[in-house]
Amino acid sequence: MNWKEKYADKIVSAEYAVSLVQDGDKIIFGDWLGEPPALVETLYDHGMEKHDVTIIHGMSPGSNRCVDPAYAGHFRHVSTFLGPNSRPGYREGTVEYIGGTNFHKWPEMFAVSDILNPHWAFVQVTEPDENGMCSFGVDCSFTEPAVRTAAKGKVVAQINPNFPRIGGKMLHIDDIDYIVCQESPLYTIGRAGVNEKTQKIADYCASLIEDDSTIQLGIGALPDAIARNLMDKKNLGVHSETLTESMMELVEAGVITNSMKTINKGICIGSQLAGSEAFYRYCENNPMFEVHPVDYVNDPYIIGQNYKQVSINACLEIDLKGQANSESIGGIQYSGIGGQLDHVRGAQLSKGGKSILALNSTAKGDTISKIVPFHAHGNIVTVPRYDINYVVTEYGIANLKYKTERQRAEALIAIAHPDFRDELRFEGRKLGVL
Repeated sequence: MNWKEKYADKIVSAEYAVSLVQDGDKIIFGDWLGEPPALVETLYDHGMEKHDVTIIHGMSPGSNRCVDPAYAGHFRHVSTFLGPNSRPGYREGTVEYIGGTNFHKWPEMFAVSDILNPHWAFVQVTEPDENGMCSFGVDCSFTEPAVRTAAKGKVVAQINPNFPRIGGKMLHIDDIDYIVCQESPLYTIGRAGVNEKTQKIADYCASLIEDDSTIQLGIGALPDAIARNLMDKKNLGVHSETLTESMMELVEAGVITNSMKTINKGICIGSQLAGSEAFYRYCENNPMFEVHPVDYVNDPYIIGQNYKQVSINACLEIDLKGQANSESIGGIQYSGIGGQLDHVRGAQLSKGGKSILALNSTAKGDTISKIVPFHAHGNIVTVPRYDINYVVTEYGIANLKYKTERQRAEALIAIAHPDFRDELRFEGRKLGVL
């Protein structure tokens, strides 16, 4: 059989695909914006017919109906990254969180973990090309590894004609067991406005980025503001977990050329896209953009091969010893590590590389300092002090690399909100770091 005959032979309805899931099975959904809506919603529609089915996914953009207590005993819900849809369920005990594994190690986790393997992979891909190859579209990150490590005969793909074909890692029809052909609208991410504090932080961050650097940025108001401040830079490259709309704008402005990259010259490398449908269409069949799995994109030893790799990430708070918490509030998990530590470490393996952690100096209307003497009981250290390089607030830049405890504390207090500096000094003396 040629691939077209195989393709036709594998087509089933979403209802039939879901009916194959047996009690006690495990399913990994394609990650984030690449989650397959037709398969996910059909599974939820038939959820009361299932028992003890484990669902694993990241920051799901869909309805997440399975976290409803009504599905107790039917679905076990496991999240690799807590987002707005799964956070309430985590607090109520209907969602379990998988922590303690860096993002680039997730494919290995999928392959060997008793919790996750063997499993089904429910993914979303493009229509096949003339060679029977489908693109992972807006998300390859752990979607491709989910397929790669799935049990024999348990790969189900929603083929969505709306899905954009992005270069990089591909999936052949031979590696799909069941095909559900269904059109679905694309999940998109809007762009946040930039306030005065965010703009000041962006100004400081942008000042650290030199010509010829390769950058990693996330999504949100701060990365957008930083990108707008890079319009006067030359020959930037991109090696980033997420490819964003602001990167498209820098490509169009001639700022991002990828010409000085050590590896993947000429190409913006990422594991996923996040933005508008217009951004997805810009990247579609555009040889300048590729998506690959996280065990490539987020591997610190791959990242570190880039010349002047700069990683910029947000954190929630940092203590006077230089330990950053990026994922918990009041001792309770709030989000996840994602690829933050991967890129922090990768940037510092790079020749001329820099790692930047950025945060507002305060929260809740300037009533809480985000530079703290020590972390609250139960809060997580996402980036250990041994890996911290630059820390930026709206009050300036602190370079903590190769500094003593006293020098670190003094540098951090200097970029704290003025209303909290005396208190931080007092607490720093009590801790013996000042």
